[in-house]
Amino acid sequence: MSKAEFTAAQGGSVWTPDLGDGTFQNPIVHADYSDPDVIRVGADFYMTASSFSHVPGLPILHSKDLVNWTIISYAIDRLVLPGYELPQHGKGVWAPSLRYHDGKFWIYFGAPDEGIYMTTAVDPRGPWTPLHRVKEVKGWIDTCPLWDEDGQAYLVHAFAHSRSGIKHKLQVCKMSQDGKTLLDDGVIVFDGTVSHPTLEGPKIYKRNGYYYLFAPAGGVPTGWQLILRSRSIYGPYEEKIVLHQGDSIINGPHQGGWVELESGESWFIHFQDKEAYGRIAHLQPVQWVDDWPLMGVDTNGDGIGEPVLRATKPDVGGSWPVAVPATTDHFDSDRLGLQWQWQANPQDNWYSLKEKPGYLRLHASALPDGVDTLYGAPQLLMQKFPAEVFTVTAKAELHAVHSAEQAGLIVFGYTYGSLSLQQSDEGMRVVMLLGEAVNDSVNEQVEASVLLNIASGPIYLRVAVTENANCQFSYSTDGEEFQSIGSSFKAREGRWVGAKVGLYALGGLGSKEAEAASVGYADFDWIVFE
Repeated sequence: MSKAEFTAAQGGSVWTPDLGDGTFQNPIVHADYSDPDVIRVGADFYMTASSFSHVPGLPILHSKDLVNWTIISYAIDRLVLPGYELPQHGKGVWAPSLRYHDGKFWIYFGAPDEGIYMTTAVDPRGPWTPLHRVKEVKGWIDTCPLWDEDGQAYLVHAFAHSRSGIKHKLQVCKMSQDGKTLLDDGVIVFDGTVSHPTLEGPKIYKRNGYYYLFAPAGGVPTGWQLILRSRSIYGPYEEKIVLHQGDSIINGPHQGGWVELESGESWFIHFQDKEAYGRIAHLQPVQWVDDWPLMGVDTNGDGIGEPVLRATKPDVGGSWPVAVPATTDHFDSDRLGLQWQWQANPQDNWYSLKEKPGYLRLHASALPDGVDTLYGAPQLLMQKFPAEVFTVTAKAELHAVHSAEQAGLIVFGYTYGSLSLQQSDEGMRVVMLLGEAVNDSVNEQVEASVLLNIASGPIYLRVAVTENANCQFSYSTDGEEFQSIGSSFKAREGRWVGAKVGLYALGGLGSKEAEAASVGYADFDWIVFE
């Protein structure tokens, strides 16, 4: 089946929040954009989110109406920090904040082991300045700046107990006007130990003379949204819970960002922890009452809002086309699509979009020293789960030299599975592998293997993801009749991230051939989400 034939046969987007009748459904992005922050600049909205050790990192999403979002850039191409040539599961970029100040876009984030970093850009599409370390420190996370009317700048942050020994508290530091240096050791402005445990993710705003700290508490799956306000940035702060699960089906609801429209409306974007699907983004209406922001709709009369599943779209003074973050890729560009991220800082020899135009060529690079499973492979090229139910199909050819070389489709998390083409002494095989990472131990085993009566392909590799993240692999030699292979398995989240799906090529797994200079490769004609 040709690229054109397969594309014509596929359906529409796997998840579309815009219902086309002036309303939208949550989530607005059914993908793992955890710890989102959002701003409005004129008639445009921009959002970023945690990217941990995946690169490129610090995604920049754009919308004209807070409902229809696309990825437009990343603020960092790679993490220029020691060790990030290998996957650093759960480390890296935590809970960034995005602001517009003095004609520039600013992003701050805390890397839990390395310190507080910032970058700026005049255009959110880039270029962004190289990361600047504001403070070398362990465990200062979830950072957010504020430039006050008198010119004084501040930074609020939370603590990672695993690194700092401090928990449940928020701290405010004075900062230089250029945003590059903290001027003191900070003041603890709120202690949530008793009433708001696991207080984290603060975003700071100023409105009507009040300083506001928007901060979630109670833990990611079961917590609530707390608002703190004071006439002084150092407190004392009044407190009010303004959003919780209540009688809704949306657990969490966890940290995010507030934005005010030109029309005067207020909205709040937060995430919901949906296990294997990641921390997906929701949009809630906000009403200001007595200078308190009340989020969602109070459906049970307890004075606290619950998340809405459907609402009238924000009043942005017009209507905008339906848009969603990209998934399907035909590899027609000479640059990787913005939906793709590597597991670690990439090497130039891992891939090419120019050696065979119209195809993604992944070279069967050997695993780094000391790595002998897919869980530790840096050269996995993946993207986020984009919906609850979807199917991914890739058209691939393997051109192997060594018998252990392989390439294929992977679903990745603590539990992971791959469906690959592998060269064996008997000929080309399609092989399903299952793996599981538990603490520091990784177990992998071949679930199924089928000998194919072909030399290189093309072969069509598919995974169907159904409710509760159940996955079933299948393959085809003609793109029409697919044969299931192996048993189904349940995808799982990774360290602080949702499951991912994508492509890879390797010079082998723990084999002698993997130690040799690999010259094999795989060509992927397309990957289609439907």
